[in-house]
Amino acid sequence: MRSWSAQNVPSLPGSSVPLRLYDTAARQVRLTDPGPTARMYVCGITPYDATHLGHANTYLAFDLVSRVWLDGGHQVHYTQNATDVDDPLLERAEQTGQGWRALAEREIELFRTDMEALRILPPRDYVGVTEVVDQVAALVSRLAAKGVTYTVEDDVYFSVADAPKFGEVSGFSREEMLPLFGERGGDPERPGKRDPLDWLLWRAERPGEPSWPSPLGPGRPGWHVECTAIALDHLGGGFDVAGGGTDLIFPHHECGASEGHAATGEWPFAKFYTHAGMVALDGEKMSKSKGNLVFVSKLRAGHDPMAIRLILLAHHYRTDWAYTADQLQAAEARLETWRSAVALGAGPDAEGLLAEVRERMADDLDAPGALAAVDAWAARALRDGGSDPAAPALVRDLADALLGVAL
Repeated sequence: MRSWSAQNVPSLPGSSVPLRLYDTAARQVRLTDPGPTARMYVCGITPYDATHLGHANTYLAFDLVSRVWLDGGHQVHYTQNATDVDDPLLERAEQTGQGWRALAEREIELFRTDMEALRILPPRDYVGVTEVVDQVAALVSRLAAKGVTYTVEDDVYFSVADAPKFGEVSGFSREEMLPLFGERGGDPERPGKRDPLDWLLWRAERPGEPSWPSPLGPGRPGWHVECTAIALDHLGGGFDVAGGGTDLIFPHHECGASEGHAATGEWPFAKFYTHAGMVALDGEKMSKSKGNLVFVSKLRAGHDPMAIRLILLAHHYRTDWAYTADQLQAAEARLETWRSAVALGAGPDAEGLLAEVRERMADDLDAPGALAAVDAWAARALRDGGSDPAAPALVRDLADALLGVAL
């Protein structure tokens, strides 16, 4: 599947700062230690509606991870999927009288356009699930050969009893898991399952649903295993970061980690499990089911995408926050201030600013702290001027390279 276009990321002078990042599985901030090529997998959209601020918040978080690694001299191998066949997509297509493929293709194209406008660095591998059904089926067959699966009416399930590390990613108790499993796509009450938490790997063909031939019989992939298969094919086990929103901690990342462990024998499946917070509107989580979405495409129709990006940067990626219209006004004012400051012929020394922004971003992506540092420099420049003719260009480059903001 085609990704979207990448902009050039400026190289910055001086020394970078290694990235420290929160690992959900460890419940703490730890130092990342990638090799020459950092490997990252971020779970993609189910394309049955347009990109909203919650999506943008998540993908911006991992865009920042890439930018800090790039500043540190690493290559970044970033893989993302698109769940272009799944129950929510099929249900929306039926409700609206559209073909499910046409719906997915339209929304994926809008997602690409939104990501490009927000200057989110694209994944090297952008993979639709419909492109890798054979690979998913092969992984399920591999898991079956390991003895960790069973069938219920031709559907293939992973047995949680054969997942010795289950629970180590989320840290949730069984009592916490059970209601979340049902709320987030699981089927805890299905008759014939050995355990309510056993999860679906392969959904056998149903009348009126898309399916593909496979050694498992005709059907289609379960949700969790698709990401495991794509990550293994493109990144291998033990990759550096698995990312997504906090709603993916359980069951999605929990199940995927156990699938990867069973397939490879390697633990952890990802060295870091990192999650972005949820975005609310009027006190409620922004979600398609609630219909309270703020769409990126609608915002950027009348506003500079860099102001939208600054809205997101103003909140720490791990916090839950609520969008209000005044945040857009504040972001537009900030963008205008920064652009006015770098348009000056000279400015205050910016080497200290670069060091501060690097430190802030390396400290678990403290974008609000980085923004405050640039604010202070811009205020000084506009108030007092400066004698360094190279400073405005350096500020423009650091804002671009580390924050993704084009000034």
